[in-house]
Amino acid sequence: MRVAIIGVACIASGCGSSGAMPDGATGDAMPVAPQLVLPRESLAPADLAVLVNSDDPQSVAVGEHYVQARGIPAANVIALPLGATYAAMQTTTMTAAAFATWKTQIDAATPATIQAYAVTWIYPSVVGCMSLTSALAFGYDDSWCTTSPCAATAPSPYFNTEGTTPFTTHQIRPAMVIAGTSSVAANELIDRGVSADGTYPLATGYLVRTSDSARSVRYPDMQSVASTWNKPDGLAFVYQDDSASGTGLIADKPDVLFYFTGLASVGQIATNQYLPGAMADHLTSYGGQIPTSGQMSILRWIEAGATASFGTVVEPCNYTAKFPQVSVAVAKYFAGASLIEAYWKSVAWPGEGLFIGEPLARPYGTSYAVADGTLTIKTTALVPNQLYKVESAPTADGPWTTAMGDIQVTTRSLKVIAFPATEPFYRLTMQ
Repeated sequence: MRVAIIGVACIASGCGSSGAMPDGATGDAMPVAPQLVLPRESLAPADLAVLVNSDDPQSVAVGEHYVQARGIPAANVIALPLGATYAAMQTTTMTAAAFATWKTQIDAATPATIQAYAVTWIYPSVVGCMSLTSALAFGYDDSWCTTSPCAATAPSPYFNTEGTTPFTTHQIRPAMVIAGTSSVAANELIDRGVSADGTYPLATGYLVRTSDSARSVRYPDMQSVASTWNKPDGLAFVYQDDSASGTGLIADKPDVLFYFTGLASVGQIATNQYLPGAMADHLTSYGGQIPTSGQMSILRWIEAGATASFGTVVEPCNYTAKFPQVSVAVAKYFAGASLIEAYWKSVAWPGEGLFIGEPLARPYGTSYAVADGTLTIKTTALVPNQLYKVESAPTADGPWTTAMGDIQVTTRSLKVIAFPATEPFYRLTMQ
């Protein structure tokens, strides 16, 4: 039977990279230490372009910090003089015609290998009736937003898909704004994202159905997540049904990794401690307007300590397809997707929605370490009830023989595999 390698990436410091060998090594040479040959699971720094408005001091400062923090190649920095007016006037919205000029410049400067964008400015964040992040991904088109009250919009080809090459596969480049009201705040967001990598937090997600029935339409999906995920060695979820009574709020929690709710404004969010890599959002009409809004802006989640959030920038009506599907976001993230991938893949109709956060934050996936002759693999990428095996080989190209078989998880969980390493190369495959 033809084996399939699990799509994972090394996220522990000192790991080998995607099956590459140490400098100077060949397929027949013994590496310095045993390596796990890792297929690609998520976007990497080389896949991401950093968009900088060179006329906006905050954008320049945030871009410099992000490039250094994530090791973004210099060729991936797209610094363009896009004008000082929006930042100076704190103007949130730009016209479709003005954006077309920006988009032409950005497209011309984007290397063909780029799969996604990190945006380093917060003004503007809205393009006509679209969010900036969706306009960058799809190009401006009225089909991506509501042109009449309570209308459906174009569907995203990226929704709930596999794969790590959105531009190559779907001809879109998902975008995320590294948002903050100052460069200091935005840089703190970056640092949180970086610190999330490979931490494997078996923490808590809070899913709240509030008394606001129009904004709590995601509750059936939330119930499904809570019943599916509350297992040993996995994530824990608290489904709180305050539809009939209660505050509809989560407060004073020490381990928040996910917080999804539905209210125009969510109180007490700053009383919680959000783990690095945390996602949090509230379904409401204008939360995606940053840095302020007539309702609670999603930037308040970032200021409270979350690493990413999402909200719509124009009236979307309460179509669940226009907001993150919790079950998709959680499953993609836990399996090893980066934050931008997991969040973007969870929204079926994202044209009106703004994504903010640190794009490459990646708490989960697969990593390995070698100590005292023992190879230890950590992974959250295993499909429940599927058998896997570890194979070994004298070279990265094989021949491969089974070193350990019948590896399995029955629920989505963290699996630790350890065994004596006697060969130079290993890989984890479906059995």
